[in-house]
Amino acid sequence: MADKKVVLVTGGSKGIGRAIADIFASNGDAVVINYNKSHDEAEELRKSLSLINNAVSIEQADISDYGQVKGMTGRIIEKYGRIDVLVNNAGIIKDGFLMLMTEKDWKDVIAVNLTGVFNCSKAVTEHMISQKSGVIINVSSLSGITGLSGQTNYSAAKGGVISFTKALSKELAPFGIRVNAVAPGVIETEIVESINERVKKQFIENIPLKRFGRTGEVASVVKFLASEDASYVTGETICITGGLY
Repeated sequence: MADKKVVLVTGGSKGIGRAIADIFASNGDAVVINYNKSHDEAEELRKSLSLINNAVSIEQADISDYGQVKGMTGRIIEKYGRIDVLVNNAGIIKDGFLMLMTEKDWKDVIAVNLTGVFNCSKAVTEHMISQKSGVIINVSSLSGITGLSGQTNYSAAKGGVISFTKALSKELAPFGIRVNAVAPGVIETEIVESINERVKKQFIENIPLKRFGRTGEVASVVKFLASEDASYVTGETICITGGLY
């Protein structure tokens, strides 16, 4: 374990988070899969990954609650002695046109997708500063760059994540800590699978590579950003959109 990382992946039980947890576990790193309500999926993934890596665990915490996040990171540090990589992946979607959007839908999306990034980053920052190393990778979205109709709450949150990444990277660079973001486009997840075929075809027509992205392709970029190969990369947002942006 001396040359391996301790990696915390928020929202790690499904979709992109699941692929990220998988790629780090396959590398032999100690992986902590955070979940809020998806216990069964998280436990199933832990069991699956434990077949190749017995240093995989799960942690329940609502990342919109700083107290819960602080408790979770404390337990991880107590168990492993360190946190080397934080992947702020957890997010929710509550789409709707602004004139029909409820105040709760706005607040909920901001609380998880933006405040959750603040909470988790704040909780690990003090520890990473003391060890003079660390990597934080934030999962934003194409929606946070271009804006998408019906996603004012999501676009605002994910755009905020990009600005947060830029600012925090400048604060933490003197301590040897790098902060970057990825901005996936349309990726093959449960949400995309639920879209009807006609709409899927319309999406694909607008993507230069003429297909949706795969969760593993996002995970590969995240793994690169966490590696020494990206040791001179900080404050950046890497778009993974098949040429859409």
